[in-house]
Amino acid sequence: MRQPNPTTLLTNKNMKFIYILLSLITSQITYAQTDTVSTTTKLTFSGFADVYYAYDFNKPVSHERPGFLYNHSRHNEFNVNLAFLKAAYTSNKVRGTLALMAGTYAQYNLAAEQELLKNIFEANAGVQLAPKLWLDAGIFASHIGLESAISKDNYTLTRSLAAENTPYYESGAKLTYEAGSKWIFTGLVLNGWQNIREPEGNSSKAIGTQIQFKPTDKILLNSSTFIGNEKPDSVKQQRYFHDFYAIFQISEQFKLAAIFDIGAEKRADSGGSGNYTGNTYNTWFNPTLLLHYNFTDKVGLGARAEYYHDPNNVIIASGTRNGFKTFGYSLNLDYAPVTKVLLRLEGRLLDSEDAVFTRDNRAVDESLAITSSLAILF
Repeated sequence: MRQPNPTTLLTNKNMKFIYILLSLITSQITYAQTDTVSTTTKLTFSGFADVYYAYDFNKPVSHERPGFLYNHSRHNEFNVNLAFLKAAYTSNKVRGTLALMAGTYAQYNLAAEQELLKNIFEANAGVQLAPKLWLDAGIFASHIGLESAISKDNYTLTRSLAAENTPYYESGAKLTYEAGSKWIFTGLVLNGWQNIREPEGNSSKAIGTQIQFKPTDKILLNSSTFIGNEKPDSVKQQRYFHDFYAIFQISEQFKLAAIFDIGAEKRADSGGSGNYTGNTYNTWFNPTLLLHYNFTDKVGLGARAEYYHDPNNVIIASGTRNGFKTFGYSLNLDYAPVTKVLLRLEGRLLDSEDAVFTRDNRAVDESLAITSSLAILF
């Protein structure tokens, strides 16, 4: 009997392998095409720039406004508060954001971060673990506070004392669950109170929560918490903080927001050993009222009244025996000449119980400033 030619046998095996491989590839292409139809993917690019001029009537020679203000913080010079370019990817089950920034906001607000991190506005990735349940990790906007780093989204041009002295950004991981159309629950594990890089000697992680409830289309209630240690392990002082705010859309033109923050930090041993002194705490709190009224589609008015009470200098170092106890008032006029452009002019007065400001090399108890801004979103 004639034996098959080895070359022919090899060729037949190769042909069969190629046929199977092509069949598998074809089936995968068909599946991918089907999956593409059922999955919405989107890659978008955007940007924002906020150019400002601020005049502080205390006339700081260094051009630096008080150290507890991190936005629009340069006196008597034209500058960029925040400018960023952003890429965002979204699909049914995956999302991610990368935004790089520049401006005095980054200069002052991220001064303690490593050089390569100081220009990151956002850098995070997320995956959907189950319907309405997302896991996100990276650098993202803070879960604390109503006001963001993007000025055009806020009721007033400058930020409240509450916003300036709570985190604008966080690094860590968070789980977010949307329970129907009214409730959103978020749990977070964080590096700390607005920091990407862990402070030297600090090995602990912070935790946070956020609950949002929207009983109607015109009311939003928010409760955010933070628990963590911001000191080295050797002098650990646990911090507890709660942020509450409520937003009311009174009418199509008029909206109102009320904020109340309160915090407590374990008091260190007065002898300097760093040990706890029982269960005693240094506390601080601050109520804030914000409102905004649109006269027309182009013209609006924003106002703020606030009080910041930090007698033990936990958050704001006043250099006085009574700590930082300051009232604040502001009024701003908004004008949007075209879509995605906003011009704002604001007057702001800070009135403190003690002389915590400086004018002509002497301590004073007031700070008056006028700030203007041209912001564009693209």
